[in-house]
Amino acid sequence: MKKLSALVLLGICAAILLGASGEAKFPSMPAAVSGNAVASLKHGFELFSMMGVGPRKTWDDVTNQVYVMTLANAKWHLGRPVPGVAGRLGASAAGAKGQIVLMGGYVLDAQGSEITVPDVNVYIAERNWHRGTDIPVPVDRAAVGVTHDRFVYLMGGRSAKGPVNNVQVYDVEKDSWSQATPFPGTPVFGLGGGIEDETIVIVDGAKPGPAGGPRYVASDECWLGKIDKKEPIKIEWSKLPPHPGPARFGIAGGGSQHEHQIFFSGGSATPHDYKGVAYDGQPTEASTFTFAYDPHHSRWETISEDTVDPRADSHLLDTTIGPIVLGGMAKDLAVTAQVTLLPKK
Repeated sequence: MKKLSALVLLGICAAILLGASGEAKFPSMPAAVSGNAVASLKHGFELFSMMGVGPRKTWDDVTNQVYVMTLANAKWHLGRPVPGVAGRLGASAAGAKGQIVLMGGYVLDAQGSEITVPDVNVYIAERNWHRGTDIPVPVDRAAVGVTHDRFVYLMGGRSAKGPVNNVQVYDVEKDSWSQATPFPGTPVFGLGGGIEDETIVIVDGAKPGPAGGPRYVASDECWLGKIDKKEPIKIEWSKLPPHPGPARFGIAGGGSQHEHQIFFSGGSATPHDYKGVAYDGQPTEASTFTFAYDPHHSRWETISEDTVDPRADSHLLDTTIGPIVLGGMAKDLAVTAQVTLLPKK
């Protein structure tokens, strides 16, 4: 019965979103944001965008607003704002056990200083925020994934001391953290990643630049991690061959239960700040490459080399219709409210 109800709801959602043209279109969020965290509940039927910076891209344009959309009616509404006196950028989020777990990120002050925070906020079933246990190693711009609808994996990111290769696991049931096997590559932040069928794939990100060069440069490392079925903090890592397209920073990534792949899209060729300005002082543009890793056939697949409306500093979210990206920076570094369905091969 539950399976049938889900199929019926999926059909309703598809009919609403496809419309008369037959082309899937998601309604835009209530406001444009970049560097926002995203998550979903109810198997991808309820979507959340949290915090981020608005079109002015100033310290006082960072919001703590939460936007929520249920696919059954295809309309956005305001959720309860994230607690705190200031919003955050570069936070990570995931849905598990009917809750949204919002982790880390950084706050800006009037001088433009970026302060990474350890905060964990949990959005529970009655739609109230509760404080969770702080992240052991506070990070921003990390990759995230979930297994067993319980364990949230926070991978890499930037700490107060620089990029890390930690894999930190939050147990939603116990409100506790464990340190899993770190990935063996170069510590990075702004990486893309996801989990599908207990397989982790992480790619790219930014690493410290050479002496006398830019502060950060793009990393081209790709790693695959196999999570132990009995001990979720044990991960067997191996290096993957390069993915399609150039190495990128601020790339959107995430696993898709419906496609059984881990998707990646957008990002920029050069690491940059929250305004989209590269650490060498030059502006950046989002990559048009969308690709995926198929863990069952152990291969990369190019989905599109010319993705419509490419983004940087956005996040990928799996839905019943397909993977989408919400907000971020679009053409000419403009912060956008658009929600875009990624192409499929």
